[in-house]
Formats: sequence, structure tokens, C-alpha cells
Amino acid sequence: VHRVALERHRPARGEQVQLHLGMLALEGREATLHHRNTKAHLHDTLDVSDWVTRTLRNAIDEFTSRLQSGLAILASVGSTAPFVGLFGTVWGIYHALLAIGAGQATIDKVAGPIGESLIMTALGLAVAIPAVLGYNALVRGNKGVLQKLNRFAHDMHAYFVTGARVSAGT
Repeated sequence: VHRVALERHRPARGEQVQLHLGMLALEGREATLHHRNTKAHLHDTLDVSDWVTRTLRNAIDEFTSRLQSGLAILASVGSTAPFVGLFGTVWGIYHALLAIGAGQATIDKVAGPIGESLIMTALGLAVAIPAVLGYNALVRGNKGVLQKLNRFAHDMHAYFVTGARVSAGT
């Protein structure tokens, strides 16, 4: 019930981290309660540590997939845009060479296609550079969020298995 209510709320990115920390704590608590309230055959195959570890890992994996959604598109744009610009450059130079080959080697006949090729190169770079910078910033931010989530999951695991709070020095 708590998890459904938390998932319906669409917070800002900073609030999302806090939300997922709360969801992780709820998942761990529910896993611990489930393990304690199940029949003995569950206890014969998995101890509470393994059960809580699997539950927390699944919750972190689900959050990781949410964080990484859309990154593949951004990476694809960043890696292919220069080639689109390069294709425009080749196309413009090709048209300039056609004009020269047709005996129209005047500056006004060649300048247009060369100018177009330079514009295409600039547009390819104008798309690629921000996409690559954005991708790198998001990956770096996601890495920090996941490190925080993993540290919290470790503390939650220790708490649910031992019942004792992890001290700040460990």
C-alpha cells in the first residue's frame, strides 16, 4: 500500500532519491516480515540475509533501469550526429565539384554548396556536443545516486538481519 502511494507521486530528481530510499526501506521491511511469516520450507532454502539481499538487489535493479531509460537514445544521438553532419559536408562538396565539372567554376556557383557543407558540419556538431555532454553528466549523476542507494541498502540489510543500527564509523 505504501509503495503504490509513493510510486504515484512524481517528485523532482532530488526528491526521487529520497523516495527510492524510502521505497528501499519498505521493500526490506516487507521482505523481512515475509520471511518471518512464511512456512518453514522457505527457511530451509534461504536464510533471512539472502532473502533481504535478493529483495533489496531487485529494488535497486528496478531503480537503475528507470535511471538509465533514455540514455541509449541520448548516446545514439551524440554518436551519430557528427556522421550526419559529415554526410552533409560530403553532399555539399559533391555538388560543388559537380558545378566545377560542368564548367561553372565561378565563386558564386561553388560558394553555395561549400557553404551548405560547412553549415551541415556545424549543425552535426551543435547536436552531438550537447548530447555527449548531457549523457556524461547524467551517467555521472546516476552513478552517485546508485552509490548512495547501495550504501543505504547495505545499512538496511544489516539492520533487518541483525536488528541493530549500523554505526557511522563502520
